[in-house]
Amino acid sequence: MLQSGAPRPGPLMHRLLPCLLLAAGAAGADGFEVEAQSVLPAATFVPPPCGAPADLRLSGKYTGPGNLRNDHQGGGPATTGPAPDGRPTGLALPFRGQPLQGISAIADAGRGRWWALSDNGFGTRRNSPDAMLMLHRLRIDFARGEVRREATLFLRDPQSVIGFRITHEGTRRRFLTGADLDPESLVADAGGFWIGDEFGPYLLRFDRNGVLRGWFEARIDGALLRSPDHHAPDPATPPQVQRSGGFEALAAEPGGARLWALLEKPLVDAQGRPESGWLRMLAFDPRTGSWTGEARRVPLAPDATSVGDLAFDAAGDAWMLERDGGEGDPGLACGDGRPPPGCFATPARHRALVRLRFEGPEGRRVGAQDLLDLADPRGVARQRGDSALAAGRFGLPFATPEALAVLGDGRLLLANDNNLPFSAGRFLHRADDTEFILLRARTGR
Repeated sequence: MLQSGAPRPGPLMHRLLPCLLLAAGAAGADGFEVEAQSVLPAATFVPPPCGAPADLRLSGKYTGPGNLRNDHQGGGPATTGPAPDGRPTGLALPFRGQPLQGISAIADAGRGRWWALSDNGFGTRRNSPDAMLMLHRLRIDFARGEVRREATLFLRDPQSVIGFRITHEGTRRRFLTGADLDPESLVADAGGFWIGDEFGPYLLRFDRNGVLRGWFEARIDGALLRSPDHHAPDPATPPQVQRSGGFEALAAEPGGARLWALLEKPLVDAQGRPESGWLRMLAFDPRTGSWTGEARRVPLAPDATSVGDLAFDAAGDAWMLERDGGEGDPGLACGDGRPPPGCFATPARHRALVRLRFEGPEGRRVGAQDLLDLADPRGVARQRGDSALAAGRFGLPFATPEALAVLGDGRLLLANDNNLPFSAGRFLHRADDTEFILLRARTGR
């Protein structure tokens, strides 16, 4: 996302991107090409800080059948799903330490460094009480294709700002876990971090030390918005927010006067029927700490099920990552003599970088770039995995591409949430790494 202090789009960005992206509506059309790729290995772990409860030294203990505790390190091999279509990912739970995984948002940290937000841990409240919530400062070396962790902020609530009970309620430092919140989106500013959560959904304010300073429940038309994971469900009012449909994206508009929090999935009515073709985006005033009451509708493609991130450029247009629920290269789909697990049973079919223009409360799509079939004419991609794409082509077949930043000079930075250790979209039988992929607008067309 475009954050305070991030490089602002230059003149080249404003001249090229509107026409290039408009020309990229068809699958395989090339508005962008791969400029560089850096890889953070899946099996990258962070030790808990001094003073953390002993329970947090081993993570993923509750990810097995029935969420029953498993204290045997590496005793539970991970797969992408149940048999017969599930594929082994090569890793096993629980882990010693906390995995540096699930990067759901990025923000510029200055001097070539990036803040990277880890999500709730292992996907649900029930299986993530030993997953610490973390914000990492990373240095991405595109020349070498490497990523180095410089620091980690372990998010905590020592002042008891959150009104509901957390996992480590009775401890002094009150470290937050994936059973408490599901952080998915991020805006960084001089005073700290704004983080969007999926469980409530909630908007959270943390200072530069990772200490919680504010907690704001979502509201639309003056009414409280709840998901099935909200801390206080109302039996008389069915949840309007779908499970795993909270604040997947959070972006500061140019100038920073408002934050816009985007729901990952459409709202549903009392009968559970989703709003057709739209997502809701809500405005928040960071100076007053309140929702403004403004809302926008964001159009979703017919074959898309959710979004991964959204960011504004300096001109006020929005860029959005859009996806369906599949995983893996569609050219290696099961069928035609290719049985599971040596194929992708439900491959990715829709991955798009969408440009949106707002001229009122409803956004208008002004172009889309297919992310399953990108140009890589110089062969700079370091990791193509199990792919049926031809040489000079590159795709993002991950289950959840979830982080996006707008840079200057016609460049965008993307990253994937690797859902460690349950996603294997790049390789058939290997857990996804976290990949940071630099795209640039093509000029020689």
